[in-house]
Amino acid sequence: MSGTKKPPRHEFPDSDPEDTSEELTKEVCLESDLQDGQMLEVEVGHHSVLLTRSEGKYSAIGNQCTHYGAPLSKGVISGHRVRCPWHGSCFNVHTGDLEEYPGMDCLPCHKVTVQNSKVYVSVNKKILGKEKRIKQMGSAVPGVTHTILLLGGGAASLSCAEILRQENFGGRIIMVSRDELLPYDKTRLSKVMNVESDSIVLRRMEFFHQYDIEVWLRKEALSVDTDKKTVTFDDGSVQHYDQLLISTGCRILSFRAKGLDVPGMKLDNVKMLETPEDARQIHAASTGSNVVLVGTSFVGMEVASYLIDKASSVTVIGSSELPYQNTFGPEIGKFTMKILSEQNVRFHMNDIVTEVKGVNGKVKEVVLKSGKVVPAEVLIVGIGIIPNSEFLQNSKIQMNRKNFVTVDKYMCTNVPGVFCGGDLAIFPLAMAKNQLVHIGHWQMAQAHGRIAALNMLGKTTELNTIPFYWTVLLGKTIRYAGYGEGYTEIVMKGTFEDKKFLAFYIKDDEVIAAASLDFDPAVSAVAERLVDGKVITKKEAQSDDLSWLQLS
Repeated sequence: MSGTKKPPRHEFPDSDPEDTSEELTKEVCLESDLQDGQMLEVEVGHHSVLLTRSEGKYSAIGNQCTHYGAPLSKGVISGHRVRCPWHGSCFNVHTGDLEEYPGMDCLPCHKVTVQNSKVYVSVNKKILGKEKRIKQMGSAVPGVTHTILLLGGGAASLSCAEILRQENFGGRIIMVSRDELLPYDKTRLSKVMNVESDSIVLRRMEFFHQYDIEVWLRKEALSVDTDKKTVTFDDGSVQHYDQLLISTGCRILSFRAKGLDVPGMKLDNVKMLETPEDARQIHAASTGSNVVLVGTSFVGMEVASYLIDKASSVTVIGSSELPYQNTFGPEIGKFTMKILSEQNVRFHMNDIVTEVKGVNGKVKEVVLKSGKVVPAEVLIVGIGIIPNSEFLQNSKIQMNRKNFVTVDKYMCTNVPGVFCGGDLAIFPLAMAKNQLVHIGHWQMAQAHGRIAALNMLGKTTELNTIPFYWTVLLGKTIRYAGYGEGYTEIVMKGTFEDKKFLAFYIKDDEVIAAASLDFDPAVSAVAERLVDGKVITKKEAQSDDLSWLQLS
């Protein structure tokens, strides 16, 4: 993997402006400018194109990741695929097809020709400016009655439905969601809280109509009968299925749900963030107010960061010593506290709320176990999750003691024809020697849906995805890839003072995860090595030679 090539110093004019052909062709480099395993950003008609040379073949695809528009030329090329530097989406460099989430759409593909040692790229004028394309999808076939029922309107269900149609499944697909909204990008809620619902919907209703995917909103499953293959819903209706995907996710714990029964939790302005409407309400209530956040999860820290310039004060209550210390480790936890404290966020760690006091039915202050009293006009609670699996209690579907659903590497439950994915699933993680894990990442849920769909169709496929996560604080993004549970030491590159670092998490003298800030595309390079099953040794992590990370 020799990585990104710097643009050569050649200036080539665009095609003749009088040209009336359907293609715009430009000479972009010399054949000798690009070696095998390298890539280069070129421009054709003010259109950014990624030129690659892989496995002896030149290819050209769109250069902007279809997720959030990152320049793929700054990412990592490995074999026939390129991985986005920001959030880990992967694309086939020969076809432009999506190979790894969180992106959903494929990239446009352009024609490359080599003549007289010069490389030319031709872009169809009809797709100039179009940075993404939907992969070819089928629709329902008259007379095919096979029904696949998808419970839940999140990432796993949506990717499952799309893959089914991409693989030309011609039966009936029904997606059922208790939400009022079509599937939307939940990762945005804690980052842009005054978000308009319409701006985060992943697919419009026309899309679902076009590909014959039925969507039932504001409807919740009450029970599943796996013998009769039926699901009963809260409106009294019963739906038969041939195959079933359960991806109803989790919900946030309130104090009451955890059995703590803290006095005052029924007061107004006690908030939890689960929906776009919740996000808008928190934004409105918090503006100009004293805000207290309970919980130091990724979401909690993002909300604290978001509210800094909007609330009168922001105070975080955490039961641990540092934010997300079990995930990122103490150093990044301290760094997070430091940069937020510098923006006047106050922290009360190793403490818990024992009482919420109010005036005229509204929150006024929060009493802590330590005896401290914190002014609070808004209280935001996020202290864990519980699975939405009550409707499975009397079914034959196997759950663990915490009521998460156990699946195999094909996303199949113990009941044939019944699959589970997303935050509800406990699944074997290939990179962790098939240890059963629970990972509530958006990208992982999408991967679950894809694997479930392929196996529903008899296309036996194992889950082999590297967890990839990102969190945004004060406009800076920390990226994370791998599975760091049980790490014994951390190898650090860069410095916290410079707000530029790379952390390697080590277990048994191997890298099992990495986190970075302003060190792109290092985390994507680690993910690419891990997904290929290649060992990254502690010695490699400690070395000053970081050429394998393809740093830009």
